[in-house]
Amino acid sequence: MTERYWETVPLKKMTREQWEGLCDGCGKCCLHKLQDDETGQVTPTNIACRLLDSETARCTDYRHRMARVPDCIRLTARNLKTFPWLPKTCAYRLLGEGKPLPDWHYLISGDREMVHEAGESVRGWTIGETEAGDPEHHCIDREL
Repeated sequence: MTERYWETVPLKKMTREQWEGLCDGCGKCCLHKLQDDETGQVTPTNIACRLLDSETARCTDYRHRMARVPDCIRLTARNLKTFPWLPKTCAYRLLGEGKPLPDWHYLISGDREMVHEAGESVRGWTIGETEAGDPEHHCIDREL
């Protein structure tokens, strides 16, 4: 891939490889969220999608996730703005807002472990869907 392509190639013009390369592997988008019916406010939980590996913070079946998890989303440049709950550190969101990637992002640091070392991933603090019970007991107040 072209060096620092994310600074020159608009999201809508990125190749699939470039687009997929933006993901920092934090796993935050794979957390269950609760939406208030009256206000529309979205509150994240510490409940991970059943396909999320809690140690690596990566999807265990990314290629087939849409078939296995019907409410999994496919993020694109076209629908990016329809997901205001995306983490504030999400590369897709940041670039879509004209902001730079954080220093810990692997495209900047060259190290995929930095997202975890910086405390920006879900590694080690999620619970699986089958163990969770009532999702309302798993709301988190940490900013995503």
